[in-house]
Formats: sequence, C-alpha cells, structure tokens
Amino acid sequence: MTEGLLYVLSQPRDGDEAGFHDWYDNEHGPARLALPGVRQGHRYRAADGEAPSWLAWYDLDLEVLHTPGYRRLRDRRSARETAVMSALETLDRRIYELLDDHGAPAAAPPPLLLARAMTVEPAREPGFHDWYAEEHIPSLHALPGWRRTRRYVLVDGDAPRFLALHEIDDPGVFGTAAYHAATSTPWRAEIMRAVTAEERRSFAYHGTFRPSGAPAATQ
Repeated sequence: MTEGLLYVLSQPRDGDEAGFHDWYDNEHGPARLALPGVRQGHRYRAADGEAPSWLAWYDLDLEVLHTPGYRRLRDRRSARETAVMSALETLDRRIYELLDDHGAPAAAPPPLLLARAMTVEPAREPGFHDWYAEEHIPSLHALPGWRRTRRYVLVDGDAPRFLALHEIDDPGVFGTAAYHAATSTPWRAEIMRAVTAEERRSFAYHGTFRPSGAPAATQ
C-alpha cells in the first residue's frame, strides 16, 4: 500500500454555515472514514485569517481512492451533499504521496497544523530534500512543542509540488528567537532562491471524524 494524504480546502458561501459543518462533520467525513484503508480524518479551521477557511485531511492508503466504495461516494451523492457542494465558494482537493515522516504520532490530534508547500527548480530538488533532512527538520524538532513533520509529493491537484505538514502544540513558537534562527540560515536562503511557487497556511483543530453512525468529535 502507498501511504498518502487527501487534503481538501473548502470555503462555504455566506449563509448556512451551520448546515455546512453539520454535513461535513456528520455525513461527508464519516462516510469516508468508514472505508477500509482510511486511517484517520480531521477538520481544521484557518488560524491565519486566510481563505479557504476550512481544511479536511485524511491519512489513507492511496489505493482507496480507486476502489468501488470510494467511487460510489463520489458518484452517488445524497441530495444534501449535492446541494451543499454546489453552494461552496471554494473546493480545492489535493492528493499527496508520503515521502518521509519525522516524529512519533501523538495520541490526540495536533492543536495546530502548519502546511508549507513549495515547488523548486527540478535540478535543485535533491538539494532541497537534503536541506530538509539535514538542517531544517532537525532545527524545527529541537523547538518545544514541535511534534511531527510529514513530507509529501503532489499526485493530483493544483498546488506546489512538495508539502511539509507540521504538527505543533502552540503557535507561540513562531514568535521565539529559536524559531527565527531555525528559519533564517544561509542554507535556507540558498534553497529559497530556487523556489518557484510556495504556500504557507496554518490551521487550528476543529474536530475528528468518526465512522458513519457515530458523532464527530469537535471542540
């Protein structure tokens, strides 16, 4: 099985936001979590004031996305799901394959996610990966509350090619001198000169999907 990530950004239009959340938390997400090979799913809200305001992400085996069960969910939508999705202002669906994983999974979902996506010049990709492995991730993981970093490559979607998904306990870490030092090195500056597209988003925990028939856990 190929480990991957389904990463979906969405933005409801002004109006029935309560209905949007009820559909997502109690119908849409749980139906996907009930599929074999979908290990966990969570929803996060934007912590950076940017739109789209909502992120749903699922850890899964990428093969799940090609199964009859998953195709049925997409092809035979309920009347409610059709209505809610047609009213979305934004739906940005991305599929990633896992490249590497640093740090142990925690018992509880991370309070904060930092999603950092970049495309670099193809000839510079080996150096980009070396920088992440040899300098950037070790420096970040020396900071208090920096739990885990998983890196992915884009399989499908319109986004920068590489995604680093960081799990963090406290957004206060971004204001520390140690974080500034970790993100201001000469090697990083050299790598950033080769970046041709980038995206930086931060999200705060909203809830965890449960299989169909069980209520979602939210806060």
